[in-house]
Amino acid sequence: MPLARRSLMEAAAARFGWRRAYSDTTQVDTLLTEQTETAYTEAADHAQLATTKNADVLAVQPGVLDVRGRVLADVLYLEGVLTGARNRGLPPELIERLEDAVGHGHELAVLLADTVRTTAVHAPGH
Repeated sequence: MPLARRSLMEAAAARFGWRRAYSDTTQVDTLLTEQTETAYTEAADHAQLATTKNADVLAVQPGVLDVRGRVLADVLYLEGVLTGARNRGLPPELIERLEDAVGHGHELAVLLADTVRTTAVHAPGH
């Protein structure tokens, strides 16, 4: 949504990373589409930088470690959301989706840890 169409609160929320809750699936779909478009737009810049920067296995390691740390922190946050959803008796479908997201997040953290280990194994002089 262009800035001109957003309320001051929505602009502040976007700036500071706050999220509001939407009860309309159309609004949720719009937000998800915006997130996806933004990520793909930024991905082009990331790919170019990564191609230039990651010339050997040890150059890859810090970026992967950074991503793993953020993924792990987000997954642990989601575990808290899941616990709250369970404790409040929220709909089973929501709980199942959160369980799936948490499980996949932990799998991603493990895969990223394995990737970091691989960078060390294939480091020059190893």
